[in-house]
Amino acid sequence: MRSIGEIAAPSSCWALAGSIGLNTNILEINLINLILVLGILFYYGKGVLINLLENRERTISNTIRDAEERHKEATKKLQRARIRLQQAEMKADEIRITGLTQMDRERRELVDAADNDLSGLEDSKNYAIRFEKQRAIKQVQQQVSRLASERAFENLNNRLTTELQLRLIDYHIGLLRAMTIESP
Repeated sequence: MRSIGEIAAPSSCWALAGSIGLNTNILEINLINLILVLGILFYYGKGVLINLLENRERTISNTIRDAEERHKEATKKLQRARIRLQQAEMKADEIRITGLTQMDRERRELVDAADNDLSGLEDSKNYAIRFEKQRAIKQVQQQVSRLASERAFENLNNRLTTELQLRLIDYHIGLLRAMTIESP
């Protein structure tokens, strides 16, 4: 096995016997230095490197877990939002249907009320027409009756003489006597 002195400066490169010399071969020195540094780093830095890697792994795992939890939470919120949207759409459809139904019902009620008002006006008009017709007929009848009575009185007055009046009175008296005799 070689000593540290031989590694740092091999015996072939010693300038003075019994003393430590410097190796001037750059390729050999760099390779030896690199091996030494890597060995020291591996020996002493293995724990640190493992800790760093474990910490990094934990950090990444935690980040992934957090991301998955946020994804699950966001998925649940999205699902709840979709359910609320469906409920809102159903409620909107229900309101629209209710509104259309109510509008149709009110339209029918207005049409029925207008029909009732129209039939009431028609009845009132017909009643007024019948009333005016009856009144006009009654007036005409009264005028005709009055005119007929006046004409009859004129004719009677023109044709009725004293002798005719006496005969008429006698006739009616005879009728009255016949009625009293027949009724016991």
